[in-house]
Amino acid sequence: MGMFEILFWPFTVAFVGLAILISIIVLAFWIWMIVDCAQRKFKNDVEKILWLVIIVLGQWIGALVYLIVVKLYNSKGLMKK
Repeated sequence: MGMFEILFWPFTVAFVGLAILISIIVLAFWIWMIVDCAQRKFKNDVEKILWLVIIVLGQWIGALVYLIVVKLYNSKGLMKK
């Protein structure tokens, strides 16, 4: 092992550890939004199904959109009856 590899090995381990930690946090957030959407009472079942599809297919971006649009902005859902 050369001097270059010895000096940068701890930084590589720290980077990989940080990447794993961020991945676990994003996965937990995604699952949390799926569970929240499944348990939330919407005015319409079609809206619930649509949001679940958006979250599952959109992954963390879909979950972030759901968080902003439904959970923070409009807790009753988007459909008006």
